[in-house]
Amino acid sequence: MSLELRDIHKHFGPVRANDGITLTVEAGTLHGLLGENGAGKSTLMKVLSGFHAPDSGDIILDGEHIRPSSPKDAIGHGIGMLHQDPLVFLPLSVIDNFLMQSPGGLRLDRRSARKEFEDVCERFQFNLDPSASTRSLTVGERQQLQIARLLWLGARVLILDEPTTGISAPQRVKLFATLKALAAEGMSVIFVSHKLEEVEELCQRVTVMRQGKVIGHAEMPTPASQLVEMMFGAPVEVEAASPIELGDQVLRIEDLRVKERLLSIEALSLGVKAGAVIGLAGLEGSGQNTLMRAVAGLVAPAGGKIELDGRQIAGAPYRDLLDVGIQYLPAGRLEEGLVQGLSITEHFVLSDPHAPFFVDWGAAAEHAAAAVTNHFIKGRADSNAEELSGGNQQRLLLAMLRPGLRLLMMEHPTRGLDIESANWVWSQLLSRREDGTAIIFASADLDELLRYSNRILVFFSGRVIAEVEANETDVEELGFLIGGKVRDQL
Repeated sequence: MSLELRDIHKHFGPVRANDGITLTVEAGTLHGLLGENGAGKSTLMKVLSGFHAPDSGDIILDGEHIRPSSPKDAIGHGIGMLHQDPLVFLPLSVIDNFLMQSPGGLRLDRRSARKEFEDVCERFQFNLDPSASTRSLTVGERQQLQIARLLWLGARVLILDEPTTGISAPQRVKLFATLKALAAEGMSVIFVSHKLEEVEELCQRVTVMRQGKVIGHAEMPTPASQLVEMMFGAPVEVEAASPIELGDQVLRIEDLRVKERLLSIEALSLGVKAGAVIGLAGLEGSGQNTLMRAVAGLVAPAGGKIELDGRQIAGAPYRDLLDVGIQYLPAGRLEEGLVQGLSITEHFVLSDPHAPFFVDWGAAAEHAAAAVTNHFIKGRADSNAEELSGGNQQRLLLAMLRPGLRLLMMEHPTRGLDIESANWVWSQLLSRREDGTAIIFASADLDELLRYSNRILVFFSGRVIAEVEANETDVEELGFLIGGKVRDQL
């Protein structure tokens, strides 16, 4: 399907998210959409996929003017979107989520649907159990579920918003091969990403947006430096972490045993000093997130010791651990970190441990407005969390972090962020090391792990199979270790 967007306008109050966007995507092409966080990319794609109605402008699909009134209407036209935060129903099973929007109505052939689900998963090498609870899936697995569902529903224009976050390298290779095959069959694929190397590898043409407008187009290959300058108006340098002297031991884990869903962690031991940055690598579901959730008090350990500054904390509830200086930022920003329907001001009130029973909403709004300015959040104090872009949601979460933390843990801290936003996030995180905060983070971005970590723990099937100094390894070796091998074995 050929696709044309003409002069699309979409405002949210005074914010011009899309300010006269015109864009053409030819049938059978892989079209990249680049831009800094808050440039309007996701809003434009939500207009196309029926989540938002445009204020004005036209959508033309194969010569026909359409105006999708809902995601169901859009998929009826053959337009499907994979969101950065997967839209799934957590209380339902995997197969029930797969069946959402099924044309079968009340008479669903579940046996046939299950077979088609398994066929799609086999094609993409997604290891998803149809009977599993969706709540038990990682963010990456929820993305995989949504990809399978969109293809099954007949998407012919496929929009992917940061689709490779949280999936393994082999799955990414298979996904890219499949997208290229689908484009060869005539499908139009719009690939929204902040990872320039992925756009270079996959896309034939790129459109760059900035501040709600189209800045320009580029035929690929185009030098990455040129694309970055189009995105930000100037070159952007990626800054590495500067070394600091580490302090006393903050965290000690000894013989930790945790069982979460089908994963078991056995006999894990770890020591972390003040100011240290520990990176956790591994395929999704290998144990790195389970470790952090156990330390944060969100999963009860089956045995072993967890000590913070010499104090035993294993099994303590999350709220108590917040009070002693442990904080955890999940990958699912809207699902676990923020509350949809609540404003930025209300988030600051909820996160304040010293908030009075009777809230001074005027003072709270002033505090939120100052945080919006200081953390460069593109929004207002009365903006709801779901109105913010992924990068601005992450800025809000960082703005709500408590001062004087002893241990900060994060899943995918720069998931879906552009280069400039990722630099800013890490500048905020690394500045906390000066106060003795230790940092543990999990990431699927191997360059990020190498750039910011002192040490990297590689997880495989619930075990730490390697612990390496970040300055003594490289992307190639990490890739082998994540796959459960060492370089010499290949």
